[in-house]
Amino acid sequence: MRGYVKKNSMDMTTFLDFLHMNKHKTFRPKKKFPVGTLRYNLHKQAQATLHSGVDLRAAVRLPASENFDDWLAVHTVDFFNRINLLYGTVCDVCTAKSCPIMSGGSKYEYLWQDGENYKKPTRLPAPEYVYLLMDWIEIRINDETIFPSNTAVPFPRDFRQVCKKILTRLFRVFVHIYIHHFDRISYLGAKEMTERLIDSAPKRNRVLY
Repeated sequence: MRGYVKKNSMDMTTFLDFLHMNKHKTFRPKKKFPVGTLRYNLHKQAQATLHSGVDLRAAVRLPASENFDDWLAVHTVDFFNRINLLYGTVCDVCTAKSCPIMSGGSKYEYLWQDGENYKKPTRLPAPEYVYLLMDWIEIRINDETIFPSNTAVPFPRDFRQVCKKILTRLFRVFVHIYIHHFDRISYLGAKEMTERLIDSAPKRNRVLY
């Protein structure tokens, strides 16, 4: 979480309020945990921590006595929901014409590869990349063999690698939104929080997939 520490409590609250006010603009339906389950309770605990005004590092710290993979599952799904909401606020201006290449500025281009329909890294317009990514993630978080809803069912051995890939790709969407749709984000009032979250964005010339 290097580079993600909050400077003051109002910034995080404002950002969460921004997402809440724009929840009707969600790009995809939100993934929810069944009420009463361990992961639902962990999700609520994470939400309460974020709204309490503590920094983001504390918000994602593993609670004592909790299972790391359960906590990782909760935050992976939560990040998917938040990026989903954030992209929903810009999807009307993020078009194949305005964003013909999925990128994070002039130094970063993101190619799509899923090993199935796109076996090789492929250049795509940003909205098509995001659509394919959200679909790719939904398939995985709704797969009971990867994200089991029953806590008695163990996570797969490669679960952490799966989450790492999901989170990496979601962060690319965040970078794209910030760099290419900054005016919209600034207008909607999420400028300060996104500026700090973007601090860890890569600075070198690279093509990623």
